[in-house]
Amino acid sequence: MFADVTDEMTIAREEIFGPVMCVLDFDNEDEVIARANGTEFGLSAGVFTADLTRAHRVVDRLEAGTLWINTYNLAPVEVPFGGSKQSGFGRENSLAALNHYTELKSIYVAMGPVQSPY
Repeated sequence: MFADVTDEMTIAREEIFGPVMCVLDFDNEDEVIARANGTEFGLSAGVFTADLTRAHRVVDRLEAGTLWINTYNLAPVEVPFGGSKQSGFGRENSLAALNHYTELKSIYVAMGPVQSPY
């Protein structure tokens, strides 16, 4: 856990895969949302609060692919997991993962006689 982190520090600007937490102070929701969204990454985000109305309001505004409220790093196979921005393409897990490897095609077949000059 790193305390007294500022927005300019590398540890606050880059995606770190590991047991790392950066603590940054903020004064209000608008400030913290702008700072969280002010990065090129958006894999995941977590909000911890006793106010669930606030939590839902905040996660709705965060630009991340996977969001948690009062928990973190859960990724059951039934739920799509993936990022936004420069944090990945498509989704892993669930039926949503198949969309990355498939292309939807629609086919109509008439079963009656065809009158065509071709």
